[in-house]
Amino acid sequence: MKAVLFEAFNQRPKLVNLPDPTPEPHGVVLKVEATGVCRSDWHGWVGHDTDIALPHVPGHELAGVVKAVGKDVTRWKTGDRVTVPFVGGCGACPECHAGHQQVCHHQFQPGFTHWGSFAEYVSLHQADLNLVALPESVGFATAASLGCRFVTSFRAVVDQGKVVAGQWVAVHGCGGVGLSAIMIANALGANVVAIDIAEDKLALAKSLGAAVTLNARSVASVPEAVMEVTGGGAHVSLDALGHPETCCNSILSLRRRGKHVQVGLMLGDHSTPAVPMSRIIAHELEILGSHGMQAHRYDVMMSMILSGKLKPELLVGQEISLEESIDALMTMDRFPGTGTTVVTRF
Repeated sequence: MKAVLFEAFNQRPKLVNLPDPTPEPHGVVLKVEATGVCRSDWHGWVGHDTDIALPHVPGHELAGVVKAVGKDVTRWKTGDRVTVPFVGGCGACPECHAGHQQVCHHQFQPGFTHWGSFAEYVSLHQADLNLVALPESVGFATAASLGCRFVTSFRAVVDQGKVVAGQWVAVHGCGGVGLSAIMIANALGANVVAIDIAEDKLALAKSLGAAVTLNARSVASVPEAVMEVTGGGAHVSLDALGHPETCCNSILSLRRRGKHVQVGLMLGDHSTPAVPMSRIIAHELEILGSHGMQAHRYDVMMSMILSGKLKPELLVGQEISLEESIDALMTMDRFPGTGTTVVTRF
């Protein structure tokens, strides 16, 4: 199979030919029809993820068709259209038994714990637990954009933030995660404040339902600006970027007893940011993490997609080839373009 491989961190990956994978007894092999290029892939490429063993094939947002099925798999067959969360559960630990596969003690993550989807084929584990059926009406490029950014945002807004109609929601960073969160919060009836430093991304945020947009470079203080436009602060605020500044701004943007949800990864030098703990205590703020979403929760999100309340296809930006994914991966830290970049040509 053709695949993108890197043999050292921070060195240019190569397009190579590798042996096709074979399924684990509990897994399947998927013919990849689309895979997203995500900032998490960039974190892996520069060496921020200790799960990665070199040489490595990245890629964790994917959709495709089942090519081969392990002997112990009962729910899936060759030819099925499927997608998968970027975090898969083992099915045996206490968290999996409680339905919390997104924080499984022995989780697998394609593109991190093993070779990923920047390839023609990818091996996926514990298929009966972790795979999600893909309706014919949902295209592969759209489905690939769901696997990390959209589902993480869905769980952050719906399950962690518990956003309800009429609340103010602040979203710091209008990349793939942030734009997804804006669309989802708007669909729930919330009033969204979108914050970024790029006017084209703020314009897209507005088109997806943001009630207010703020350019962080044009205001003296992001938290004060959010406080003003919301009449006292956001009920829920999300750091969708993953940076000490946006994390702190998000917390300081909250009204009393508000919820901060950390969605953007905080890795490397950013892994231990300073937070305004005195404010957290005095205002009884909640600080929550959000790490993917379980396969069994996809049905709620998929119902909203099929009904037209959510339109993740609007978030798909550029469609590129597998070879072009190399440059796209290496420049993810520069936040080029708007929407999600998806590989659809292999």
